[in-house]
Amino acid sequence: MPAYEIMQQEIRPLLAVDIIEQLHRQFALLSGGRGKDGAPIITFPEYSGFSEVPEEDFLNVVTYLTSIPSLDAASIGFIIIIDRRKDKWSSVKASLSRIAGAFPGNLQLVLVLRPSRFFQRTIADIGIKLHKDDFKMKIVMLNSLSDLHGYVDKSQLTQEFGGSLEYSHSQWIHHRTAIENFALTVKTTAQLLQRFGMELAETELPNDVQSTKDLLTAHTDKHNNLKDELKLALRQGSTLFTCIKDQAAKSENHKLNPDEMENQTTVERLLAQLDETENAFEQFWSTHHLKLEQCLQLRHFEQDFREVKVSLDTLMDSLKGLSETGDCVARVEHLLKELKALEEKAQSTLEKAQLHAMHGDQLIQSNHYAVDSIRPKCVELRRVCDDFSNEAKKKSDVLSKALHIHMGIEKVNQWCESGIFLLASQAVDKCQSQEGAESALTDIEHFLESAEKNHVTELRNLHKQYEVVLSEDIKGNILKALKRLEDVQEMFEKRHVSLKRLSAKQTRPIQPVAPRPESSPKRPTQKNPTRTSGGQQPLARKLSDNSNSNKQPSESDPNKKKNIRKTKGGIKILYLTVTWF
Repeated sequence: MPAYEIMQQEIRPLLAVDIIEQLHRQFALLSGGRGKDGAPIITFPEYSGFSEVPEEDFLNVVTYLTSIPSLDAASIGFIIIIDRRKDKWSSVKASLSRIAGAFPGNLQLVLVLRPSRFFQRTIADIGIKLHKDDFKMKIVMLNSLSDLHGYVDKSQLTQEFGGSLEYSHSQWIHHRTAIENFALTVKTTAQLLQRFGMELAETELPNDVQSTKDLLTAHTDKHNNLKDELKLALRQGSTLFTCIKDQAAKSENHKLNPDEMENQTTVERLLAQLDETENAFEQFWSTHHLKLEQCLQLRHFEQDFREVKVSLDTLMDSLKGLSETGDCVARVEHLLKELKALEEKAQSTLEKAQLHAMHGDQLIQSNHYAVDSIRPKCVELRRVCDDFSNEAKKKSDVLSKALHIHMGIEKVNQWCESGIFLLASQAVDKCQSQEGAESALTDIEHFLESAEKNHVTELRNLHKQYEVVLSEDIKGNILKALKRLEDVQEMFEKRHVSLKRLSAKQTRPIQPVAPRPESSPKRPTQKNPTRTSGGQQPLARKLSDNSNSNKQPSESDPNKKKNIRKTKGGIKILYLTVTWF
C-alpha cells in the first residue's frame, strides 16, 4: 500500500460508521442541548452495563461525540450529565473515574444525578467528599431533576430529564452517517477531480489525427463519468439538506437544535464546496477540451497540408517538365494543349490549397495555440499556388510566342514554295509576246502583293519582338526562313525586272544572219538550221529599240546572249536567247 494512503488512513477522522455498534448501545449521547453559555451537553444515561464497556469503545464514542460540535462551541467546554439515579455509588465512581481519566475535550462541568435510594445517596455524598480532589474536575451532585433544571434550561434537556428537547437516537445516527457519507463523497469526488486534472495537465498532445481523436474520446468519457459522479453527489447532498430542514416543519413549535443547525450548516457548506469544485473543474476541463479540439484541428490541418503540398509539388514537377519549345506548329500546339490540360487538372488542387490556407487563417483568428505553426504553412501554400500560376502563365506566353513564330516560319516557307512554283510555271515561249510578258508580270506583281496581305514579312517583327525569350534553335530557324524569303524575293525582283523590260519592247522573231563567206564559194542557204545543244528554246525576235539597232545583240541587251552555231557549210548562224532568273 502506498505511503500516502497509509498517512491518509492514520489522519482520517473517526466516523459514525466506524463505531456504529457502540453508538447503538447508547451509553453516551449528544442530544443537541446547550448550557446557558452555549456549552455542548453530553449525556451518560442509565446503562446497567456501563462498567463492562471496553475502554477502547468508551474512548472512541466519547472522542467521536466531542468532535461533532463546532470548534467555537467545543472551546467553551462540555457539560456532562451523568444519570445514576437507579444505580450505586460504585457505578458513579466508575463513571467519574473513566471521564476524568479519558475525556478528550475541554470539560467545564459534571452534573451527577446521584442514586435515589437513601443509603446509596449517603455513600455517594461521603465518596465525593473523599475523592473529589482525585477527579480534578468540577462535579455537582444533584438530588433531583429540579436541581438539574437550575443548571440547564428545560428546553435543552430531553424528556427523560424533564425537558422539551426532542431527540431520536436512531434518527441522529442516520443523520450523522448520511452527513459523514456525503462529506466523504465530496472529498472523494474532489480527489478524483484533482487527480484527473493532474492527468490532463501532464498529458502530452499526440502528433497524429487518430491518436488525438482517441485521446479526446478517452478524456471526454472520463469527464462525463466524473460529471455523473458530481451530479449524484449533488443530489445526495440536496436530499440530505432537505431532510434535515424538513425536521423544523414537523410542527409549528419545533425548532432545530444547535446540533441540527450545525448539521444543516455542514451540508450547506459541503454543497457549496462541491459546487465550487465543479465550477473549477468545468473551467479547467473547458480549457483542456478546447486545447484537445484545437490539437485535433491542427493535426487535421497538418495532414491536409501534407497531402495538398504533395499534389502541388507533383503538379509543379509536371509543369517544369513541360517543354517550352517545339520544332513546328503542330508540336507547339500539342504543348499548349498539354499545358491547358495540366492547368485544368491543377484547378481543383489549387482551389483546395487556397481553401486550406483560408481555413488556416480562420484557425489563427480563433486564437489557436499553434499560430506559429499554422501561419508559415498558409504562406507556403499560397506561395506554391502563385509559383504554379506564374510558371504556367510564363510557359503559356513563351509557347504562344513560339506558335506565332512557327506559324510565321510556315507562312514564309509556304509563300516561298508557292513563289518558286510560280516562277517555274512561267513558260519562256509564252513570254515572247508582249501580252504574255505583261500577263506574267501581273502574276508576279500580284504574288508580291500577297506577301503583304498574308503578313509574310511579319516574321521579321516577331523575331525582333520575341528575340529575348526565344531559344537558339528557333532563332536559327527564323534566320533560315528569313534568308529564304530574301532569296525568293530577290528572284522575284529579278524576274520582275526582266519581264518589265520584255513587256516594254516590241517582240519580233530573230532571223538567222548569214555572213558573207571569206574564202569559201557561195553555197545555198541552209533551210533547217541545227537546234541548240543546250536544250533551251531560242527566242528570235526583232529588236525595236532604235538606239540599239546598230549594236550587236550582246551589247544591246545584257540579258541576252549570243548563241552561234556553224552549219555544215561553215556558215555561222546567230541565235538570241533570254536568260531567266
